[in-house]
Amino acid sequence: MTSVDHAPDPSLLDAIERYYDAVPRNAARAEDFGPLTLFVRESAGWPYYARPTLDHDGPATTAEDVLRVLARQRELGEPEAFEWVAERSPELRAAVEAAGLAVHEHPLLVLGPQDEPAPELPEEVRVEVLGADAPELASAVAVPHLAFAEPGTGVGAVGAAELAEAAGRLVAEGAVERIARRITDGATVLAAALEDGSALCAGQHNPVGAVTEVAGVGTLPAARRRGLGLAVTAALVAHARANGVRTVFLSAADEEVARIYRRAGFRPFATALIAEPAPDRPGD
Repeated sequence: MTSVDHAPDPSLLDAIERYYDAVPRNAARAEDFGPLTLFVRESAGWPYYARPTLDHDGPATTAEDVLRVLARQRELGEPEAFEWVAERSPELRAAVEAAGLAVHEHPLLVLGPQDEPAPELPEEVRVEVLGADAPELASAVAVPHLAFAEPGTGVGAVGAAELAEAAGRLVAEGAVERIARRITDGATVLAAALEDGSALCAGQHNPVGAVTEVAGVGTLPAARRRGLGLAVTAALVAHARANGVRTVFLSAADEEVARIYRRAGFRPFATALIAEPAPDRPGD
């Protein structure tokens, strides 16, 4: 399991657990499976997952509970996915592994009490929080898709041509319009590092009351190693703080990425777990 400096603050774990339960309800319905809740999207967009039921006080989750949710996900054509915080629901890992799923660990980090200085950027790059009608919005929505398709922190070959193609596709699919609506509704704040009228890096935070998660920060592979991810993260943190958010957290892909976020003032406090079908599961 990823290392944490000390036992997580129970009140912080509770605040983040309640945040995780609240966020999907904006665009999904919740189906009750006893110790588990399955969130099912009700429109186009990112699919959701199953999580531990908030404030459940009955028996612990069993492999049979997990299998019931898996059957429902298959029936709906949704991904077979579970997400939870290890320190909050320690018993769940054994149940999902007994049901045949593979568990992946991701460092969960929370912003410390002290602000870190914003990183310096090349003169030609500016970082902005984008409005719903920003001309750069399509490229800002597209950048993380390309970044996560080519994971890691090394410079890659995917650049401006692929970005333009991806932005056009996401406009046609309605993804850019969905983000624009969320920006208008105050459900999503999107920041981007811009150069020559296009986004080179983008990310978002999604506030619920006094808690928000920084998510989806991704840099165009050809533009990596320029400090853009840290700059976008700093802009999101500044926006959150300026708007009354007290708890800012994120999950990192791995320890290498977590080290980058430490430079922005984040510190590890728990472990996010994601369970998915094992690649060699029979029948796959």
